[in-house]
Amino acid sequence: MNSHEQPIGIFDSGIGGLTVFKEVRSLLPGENIIYLGDTARVPYGTRSPETVMRYSFECTEFLLNQSIKLLVVACNTVSAVSLDEICKRVSIPVTGVIGPGARAAASATKNKKIGIIGTETTIKSSAYSKAIRAMGHDIEVHGVACPLFVPLVEEGWTEGAIARMVVERYLAEIKDNGADTLLLGCTHYPLLKKVIQEVMGDVRLVDSAIETALAVKQLLVEKKMTAMNSAAGTSRFFVTDSPEKFISVGERFLETKIGTIEKIQL
Repeated sequence: MNSHEQPIGIFDSGIGGLTVFKEVRSLLPGENIIYLGDTARVPYGTRSPETVMRYSFECTEFLLNQSIKLLVVACNTVSAVSLDEICKRVSIPVTGVIGPGARAAASATKNKKIGIIGTETTIKSSAYSKAIRAMGHDIEVHGVACPLFVPLVEEGWTEGAIARMVVERYLAEIKDNGADTLLLGCTHYPLLKKVIQEVMGDVRLVDSAIETALAVKQLLVEKKMTAMNSAAGTSRFFVTDSPEKFISVGERFLETKIGTIEKIQL
């Protein structure tokens, strides 16, 4: 295969990274993309850093064996814990979701107050806070873990009274703190964007999935690795468990049908 036509590899602990896949596919329709969801071991957000690192190395190795030209770590937890080590182990370009999201949030804030929401592991790692403060030492960052957001999204409860009550409860601290920018630090959270915006009011929401897709495009252009074909790129999906659930929830994420999907063992 011509190096330009080699696929982009994307992995996540489960289904959430499909928000990144969707944005990459939208922005780069001619690229071939392989997506791996480690659904047998989801969630990563409650695992120890050592376990997250081991899982992420196994996902990376699988995608490297598919001859990918660029790796996208579409999991906030892995980006927080393992990204630097992954970069040391591979010879192809790599991007996570934290750097692109942090840069966009730092650029967006006017009052220098940013709220971050994510899994417990992502928030405890302070990875977003460190990345944002590296761009502006005077920026105040307030992180809140929102563990119920992922099950809400996967159950399809992204609107209505229950979703609103949960969102209001979690985001009260950030509202009280007066943040003018809120970074969605988990790939599931864009599906709650409408309710989050209603609760937060006149606050800029930064979607790390969109920012990551922009970073992918920039990397491909810089490295002169953009696909040359004019036809639509191919999409392949791999999971480590429950293809049926991945399809039913994933099609809601992508708002389109998922074609072939293959169950694998890492």
